Amino acid sequence: MGNTKELILSTALELFNTDGLSKVTLRTIANKMGISQGNLNYHYKKRETIIESLYFQLVSRMDDNMSRNDAKTIGLPSLFSMSFVMMESFFEYRFFMLDFVQIMRESSKIKTHYLQLTKLREEQFAMLFSFLVKNEVLREEVLPNEYLFLFKRFQILGDFWISSAEVTKPKLNKKIIKEYSEIINQAIYPYLTDKGKKEYSELMIGE
Repeated sequence: MGNTKELILSTALELFNTDGLSKVTLRTIANKMGISQGNLNYHYKKRETIIESLYFQLVSRMDDNMSRNDAKTIGLPSLFSMSFVMMESFFEYRFFMLDFVQIMRESSKIKTHYLQLTKLREEQFAMLFSFLVKNEVLREEVLPNEYLFLFKRFQILGDFWISSAEVTKPKLNKKIIKEYSEIINQAIYPYLTDKGKKEYSELMIGE
């Protein structure tokens, strides 16, 4: 049973990514797999349940990525590496990003969890920024809530960069991750100290 459920999820992910949420039904998934819809319904009675399962797969990958980075040792290299790996995960589950608003409107379970997760990420980034200020990589705040708003910019860019690429690029492929990763990473540059800018430049040269 486990293998069938996993195959349903991987097939659904492929179809959602290529065709978009609105064009994929339970019957579409069953037909792609070569099984009856009744067989699929035995494992997943609603399309919403499949979407929720894929969402929590993505969250699990993100959590694994975050757990590899200790707030006491993290610096710009691990921040950029973490960001890139997270964007790779977003790309693999890109239908969430492309149909983000619709999913949030239709699934209270996903929206509730997403809002809780956003609060957790806000706390994690606050610890990270505090560490970078302490180590003189980031300057002290000048304006109220500067680093809270910097996190929010990261969040907005992270949630919607694939939508931007979908509109402006001839075709979505993994090559765009590097470009958009640099766009997101540069958001931190105005906040860096001279020490931080030197480290940033060395990282960019080393790519």
